Amino acid sequence: MVTAPKAVLKNYLQGARDVLLWKLEGVSERDQRWPRTPTGTNLLGLVKHALNTEAVYFGPTFGREWPTPDELVSPDDPDPLAGWYATETETAAGIIGLYRRMQAFADETIDALPLDAVGHVAHWGGEAVTLHEIMVHKTVDLQRHAGHADILREQLDGSVGLLPRHSNIPDATDWLTYTQRLTAIADRFNGRGKDVPTDEGVVHG
Repeated sequence: MVTAPKAVLKNYLQGARDVLLWKLEGVSERDQRWPRTPTGTNLLGLVKHALNTEAVYFGPTFGREWPTPDELVSPDDPDPLAGWYATETETAAGIIGLYRRMQAFADETIDALPLDAVGHVAHWGGEAVTLHEIMVHKTVDLQRHAGHADILREQLDGSVGLLPRHSNIPDATDWLTYTQRLTAIADRFNGRGKDVPTDEGVVHG
């Protein structure tokens, strides 16, 4: 059983990384790249975003630099969405391989520093942070995007599940009947609940 605080955090961080990559397994490169929402969210783009953010949070934030910066999205790139899709010159295998190398780089930072080590996040205005905070932040961010990947993959080929060997999905479910039942319930609320309160708090991205 993993009990040391850093080991627990590292375990959950790695789990989020693994799930995100798993959702791309068995998918053609075209389908990995294909935008599946009105804002262009795509499976391979989620991985590219993940690797570039780990480069920042476990690199310059704690005084380290990725040795080959040309592999990363430049903060000066004129395209504000450059970190969310693979270009024509990038390959799926290349991005996935780069993310695995980036994980090793990030883990070197994690292993070398205590949880209370202080760093500074440039795009948060130089705000002081601890390694503990950054590990939690990145795990939350990755799990959010793993959830995006869940939906994108289900839209693509109906594949669902929490883990490769533990789907956490009820067996032998009649999904058509289930969704029809939910639709019927929702229809009873037609025209109601349009004004839903929102949380106006800001969360760092």
